Amino acid sequence: MSDADTPPETKLLPDAIHNAVKPGTALLRLGTTHVREGILDGAWWPRSRDVGAELPSLITALTEHVGALTRVGLDSSAWEELPTRLIIDDRVVHIDSFPVGDDTVLLTRGDRDHFSLLVIPPDTTPDAARAAMARAVSAHNTTAEQILIDTGTGRTHPIATEDRQAGQERRDTR
Repeated sequence: MSDADTPPETKLLPDAIHNAVKPGTALLRLGTTHVREGILDGAWWPRSRDVGAELPSLITALTEHVGALTRVGLDSSAWEELPTRLIIDDRVVHIDSFPVGDDTVLLTRGDRDHFSLLVIPPDTTPDAARAAMARAVSAHNTTAEQILIDTGTGRTHPIATEDRQAGQERRDTR
């Protein structure tokens, strides 16, 4: 086979989604086809609402397979505290936050290539999370909100003011 016959690197995630999950690993599932057809490109199931603890493993996992990500868009009402940027793997990742309540995270690779992931609430049961992840990678997926409703995970509930204050108090006492 000549170099001209060698297929280009595709940067798709592997299909092995049921491997054992190591602590600190992002719980993520992306569509693995060459054609991006649905509204969503996959799903992410963070373990908490702490972006500083959750986002680095997501970015690291995605960067390994799809290339460098430069920007992340998050729903401000779904997270405890949102910085404007994080340093992840020696790269600056800018964080945009909007009060949209759409149960997604938007990831930007390059200037115009975006990935839209369903964000599964951290307190979701494993069975409901697996069902939601499977729906999110389907070519015929629907909105993130509808997937969460249909799979029994409910909607992402905004962080209550008391939760934000308790989080700030914990940080202040350190």
